[in-house]
Amino acid sequence: MSSYRVFLIRHGETEWTLTGQHTSVTDIPLTDSGRRVARRLAHVLRKVSFATVLVSPLSRARQTCELAGLSDRAQVDCDLMEWNYGDYEGLTSKQIRAQVPGWMLFSDGCPGGESPEQVGARVDRAIARVRRVDGNVALFAHGHLFRVMGARWIGLPVEAGQHFVLDTASVSVLSYYQGAAAVKRWNAVVKLPRESAP
Repeated sequence: MSSYRVFLIRHGETEWTLTGQHTSVTDIPLTDSGRRVARRLAHVLRKVSFATVLVSPLSRARQTCELAGLSDRAQVDCDLMEWNYGDYEGLTSKQIRAQVPGWMLFSDGCPGGESPEQVGARVDRAIARVRRVDGNVALFAHGHLFRVMGARWIGLPVEAGQHFVLDTASVSVLSYYQGAAAVKRWNAVVKLPRESAP
């Protein structure tokens, strides 16, 4: 089995990640703080040689990719779009559960949007694509999509994505352990290196 790694880089903070609103097709930019934190990613990612860089078409992912210094080689991949929330776009989980008690995205999906099976199929296509690459891969995309990818990478069902929490501008690494698909790192928050005293 290959020893390459797949880096999952979730986009930086937006106004809706701050409020907990579900954001799929609503194309909103990063906040000032989101841009600052996204720039920190360059300090870590420049140490890795990437054979392929793929990015969601949504601006918050493309902006994060650019600030991380990898946009010059990035290819847009529509399979990396965030889960389409349909009628739940812009709502918080609390608002949705007030209408549908016990609702869970990873098992119930969204009316007017995508089902878990549809998102799982997209994620499986993306995984098949990156497994054909000879070298490290960087993916810039979204929280719920990456949570499904973490589950599917190791052979778990889409519903298991509920157990993989992700912060904005975090880095996760998928790889292999003795030939078995494995999660090497999950939800790592990047910090700037300390500067030397003058």
